[in-house]
Amino acid sequence: MDRQRVGIVLFDGVEVLDFCGPFEVFSVTRLDEERRREEQSPFDVRLVAEREGPVTTTGGMRVLPHDTFETCPPLDILLVPGGWGTRAQLKNPVLLDWLRSRADHVQLLTSVCTGSMVLGSAGLLDGRRATTHWASLDWMRDSFPAVRIEYGKHFVEDGALWTSAGISAGIDMSLRIVAHRCGEAVARATARMMEYPYPESDARRIDVHQGAPGATSGRHDGTR
Repeated sequence: MDRQRVGIVLFDGVEVLDFCGPFEVFSVTRLDEERRREEQSPFDVRLVAEREGPVTTTGGMRVLPHDTFETCPPLDILLVPGGWGTRAQLKNPVLLDWLRSRADHVQLLTSVCTGSMVLGSAGLLDGRRATTHWASLDWMRDSFPAVRIEYGKHFVEDGALWTSAGISAGIDMSLRIVAHRCGEAVARATARMMEYPYPESDARRIDVHQGAPGATSGRHDGTR
């Protein structure tokens, strides 16, 4: 099969595992485990940023993107991660316009954590089901009344739109995308290679109403 191109958006303040988790899943996937060292992943994973040069993540890691918005080739899958840096991106017209321009030309539009807030700001979640980090669920609800917020889901598949809960949930969502695109056997073998439990369910794994003041009412956007 032809390799599927995955574009993962980077920006200053992006959460490391939000993009590195999916990057690992897609890059470690193999269609034939017996030829793991001889074959490439069926996914060509690209890191994409607004401009050239290093991006500084949450925690200070510096990452060089493969492509800019201007030079990015056509994509099959587009993923927007979250992190503290999403706050600035919610009002970044360059990123929002680029996402709108790409949304109709990808087969899957996806987000991890508060990356869904960026998709919402671009108007790409209206009328759809979506989720985000547990501590930002009410913020999402209050910001985008046209979106059906899934409080009980670890990740949400709504047609060609996939969104996940926070940080490590992007790994689970990505494994299920691998199953969707390449078959469950390939996805399970990928999880096994990563020594990571395959996500048997899309149910959220923590109580969203426990342990965070403001998590059950009003705006609470203290998460990454």
